[in-house]
Amino acid sequence: MSLRLYDTGTRGQREFVPINPGQVSLYLCGATVQAAPHIGHVRSAVAFDVLSRWLAASGYDVVFCRNVTDIDDKILNVAAETGLPWWRVAESHQRLFSDAYAALGCLPPTVEPRATGHVPEMIVLMRRLIESGHAYAVDGDVYFAVRSFPEYGALSGQDPANLNQGETEVDNKRDPLDFAMWKSATPGEPSWETPWGAGRPGWHLECSAMATKYLGPAFDIHGGGLDLVFPHHENEQAQSRAAGDPFANFWMHNGLVTLGGDKMSKSLGNTMSVGMMLERVRPAELRYYLVAPHYRSSVDYTDAALDDMARAYRRIEGFVSRARELLGDVADDRVPLELASFPALFVEAMNDDIGVPQALAVLHNTVREGNAALADADKERVADHLRWVTAMLGVFGLDDAPGHTDESADARAVIDRLVALALEQRTAARERKDYAAADAIRDQLAQAGIIVEDTAAGARWQLRRD
Repeated sequence: MSLRLYDTGTRGQREFVPINPGQVSLYLCGATVQAAPHIGHVRSAVAFDVLSRWLAASGYDVVFCRNVTDIDDKILNVAAETGLPWWRVAESHQRLFSDAYAALGCLPPTVEPRATGHVPEMIVLMRRLIESGHAYAVDGDVYFAVRSFPEYGALSGQDPANLNQGETEVDNKRDPLDFAMWKSATPGEPSWETPWGAGRPGWHLECSAMATKYLGPAFDIHGGGLDLVFPHHENEQAQSRAAGDPFANFWMHNGLVTLGGDKMSKSLGNTMSVGMMLERVRPAELRYYLVAPHYRSSVDYTDAALDDMARAYRRIEGFVSRARELLGDVADDRVPLELASFPALFVEAMNDDIGVPQALAVLHNTVREGNAALADADKERVADHLRWVTAMLGVFGLDDAPGHTDESADARAVIDRLVALALEQRTAARERKDYAAADAIRDQLAQAGIIVEDTAAGARWQLRRD
C-alpha cells in the first residue's frame, strides 16, 4: 500500500507523490513566541515530527522548514505589559520552545527561519501582487484584495461573503474582506522600510515568503494546527497562488488539545505548560500521550488519560529493558529505519494517513509476543521482537527513551550496586529456605520504591513510576 494522506484542500485522502522524486518538501507553521509553550503548542511539532520520520523511513530525503513568528501583535502586547523590548520577549520564549521540542524528542528541522529575517522576500511578494492587481497600498498599509482571487475560500470550504478576517476595522480598506499584508509604522513599535513606507509584516505574509524562499514556489506539504485553516492558511494560499506560485500540494492539519472541551489558549487561562507536565511525567511518557491519538483527532486533556498513556508506554519500556538484560552484550536492536525493518501491518497502518493508533496496536502486539519469548528465555525470538519494537519506537521518536531514567548515570550506578547487594542477600535467604527473610528484603525494597520481579533469567528490578 502506497502512502495516502488526508488533504484539507480536497477533504479526502490522496495518494502522496512528491513533486521531486525521492525528496519531500515540508513546511510547518511554528510558534508565535509570545509565551511559554503548552502541550497544545507542541502537539503540532510532535505530530509532524512523526510524519517527517515516517517519510524518511519510506526512503525520502525530507527538507523540513518550521518557521518562528517573532514579530506579531501578541508579542508587542506582551512587551508593552512587561516593559521588555519586543525582541527579548520573542527570544526568551523561542528558547523555551526549543527546549520543549528537544525534551520531547523532536528532530531539528532542516531550517528554522524567523519572520524578521525575511522582510526582503516579503517586499518582493507584495510588489508582485500589487503589480498584478491582487493587492494595493494605502497610507503605508498594504492589503490583499480578496475578491480579486476567485478561489478564495476553497481551502477552508467557506463562502467569502460570510467570512470575517478578525482584524481591527479600518477606513482605508477597499473591502472589509481584504486582509493586511503590511502594517504601517506605529510610534514605539519596530518597523522596516519598504517602497510603500515604514512598517511591519502581517502574519499571513510572513509564512508565504518563508515557505517559498526555502522550499520553492511549489512544495509538497504545508502543515499546522486545525485552528490555522482560516484565516491564516486560507490567506497564505490566496496571496501565493494569486502571485503565480502553485504553493502547497497537500494541506495537513493536526487536531487541537482541549481542556474541558475548550481549546487551550493563554487568553482563556486554561493551558497546561510543557514544564508543568514534565514535573508530572517523564518526557517520553508525555510524547507518547501526544503521539498516540490520530493526528487529526482532538485530544481533551485529563490527568487520568495521561496516566493511562504513561502506563501503556511503561509496558513497552519494560519489555525493552528486560530484553536487553536477557540478551546482554549480544543485544543488537540498532536497525536502520527503512520499510524492511517494520512488520507489514505497521507499514500498512502508517501509510493510511499516518495511522498511529493502528500502528501502536501492532507495536503492543509485538511487545506481547516478545514477553512470551522472554518467558521462554528464547533469545532468538526475543532479539527479533526487540529489533521490531525499537524500529517502531524510532518512528514515534521514542527509540532513545526505554531504559533511561531521570537519575544521573553516577546515581544510577550507585543504586544498581546497592540493589544488587540486597538481591544477593535475598537469593541467599531463599537458597537456605529462609523465605521470611527473603520476603522481608523484597518488602523493604518495595517501600523504597523498588519493584522486584522474578523471571526465568533471575530477579530484576525497576523504580516504581506511579
